[in-house]
Amino acid sequence: MSNVSVIGLGIMGLPMAINLVKAGHTVTGFNLNQAAIDKLIAEGGQGATSIADAAKGADIIITMVPDSPDVEGVVSGPEGLFANAKQGALWIDASSIRPDVSKRLADDAKAAGIRALDAPVSGGEQGAIDGVLSIMVGGEASDFEAAEEVLNVVGKTVVHVGPSGSGQTVKAANQLIVAVNIQVLGEAIAFLEAYGVDMDAALKVLGGGLAGSKVLDQKGQKMLDRNFDPGFRLALHHKDMGIVTSAAREAKVAVPLGAVVAQLVAATVNQGDGGLDHSGLFKQVLQLSGRS
Repeated sequence: MSNVSVIGLGIMGLPMAINLVKAGHTVTGFNLNQAAIDKLIAEGGQGATSIADAAKGADIIITMVPDSPDVEGVVSGPEGLFANAKQGALWIDASSIRPDVSKRLADDAKAAGIRALDAPVSGGEQGAIDGVLSIMVGGEASDFEAAEEVLNVVGKTVVHVGPSGSGQTVKAANQLIVAVNIQVLGEAIAFLEAYGVDMDAALKVLGGGLAGSKVLDQKGQKMLDRNFDPGFRLALHHKDMGIVTSAAREAKVAVPLGAVVAQLVAATVNQGDGGLDHSGLFKQVLQLSGRS
């Protein structure tokens, strides 16, 4: 079993680290919030006092932080991951960041003698808890093979999708599909509620046909209950939609639906709802419809 360090013990990182402990790995965690480190220790993990402390001696280092600048902050400088990880260590960035930044940091890691994979995940908090995340991995095939034992603990669908940056590109596409699905599901539920149909029955029959989706399965009841406790925060999906629209523009690809939904996500966040689950996009549909 490997010595694994996890930097970033948030909604996703902490359950991933706990699952690695349960699988028998020696897991050390670091987080800006000491309470998260204490939770990992209570589950049998170890705590680090800094990024440098977490990086030293680890065979595999997983980072799970919110955005591109956060990843750069973790890996850079004299106290960062690159300066303190041992030669040949494997760095797996499970954050969702810009593909171009991911590719550049992978090159920087290689120059520092560290192997790098970008491995963003999909599945939300429950997927992380259950260890069934979908993980799209970019990097060298040999490094992917070296990481599979660890990745298979936290994910159910783990796929190597190409060279460095490819994982982040596929994750951006994932977030585009999810956001558009959440938006149209919200519109459908508002439409159905306006006509007073049996909502449980409606979602059941829709879920059994071509309209069925994991988004419907996981977010439909949350919309019916107006329960938007975060599994994946709207603020993070707002960030991801910025990645999608920017990368699409650079590739000269039109994403008209994505652009509209990106604006709706932005409006919801700007109205103070960034801390809600991304199913909270339904609130914008209700507001535009004059409903509640």
